[in-house]
Amino acid sequence: MENPFKNIDKPLQEVPQELKSKVMHDIALAKLLMEIAELFSYNIAHIIESVTNNREK
Repeated sequence: MENPFKNIDKPLQEVPQELKSKVMHDIALAKLLMEIAELFSYNIAHIIESVTNNREK
């Protein structure tokens, strides 16, 4: 097995464009899903809180 730390001091290599675009697409999709999940989780918490507050009144 090759030691990957031997390549640290060597110059960086260019990443193929198709791989770079796929990674960027996957990151954008993950970010979108996290934002959607945050939006729904915030609204559900707010709805539960308002229902419990209204029941007490």
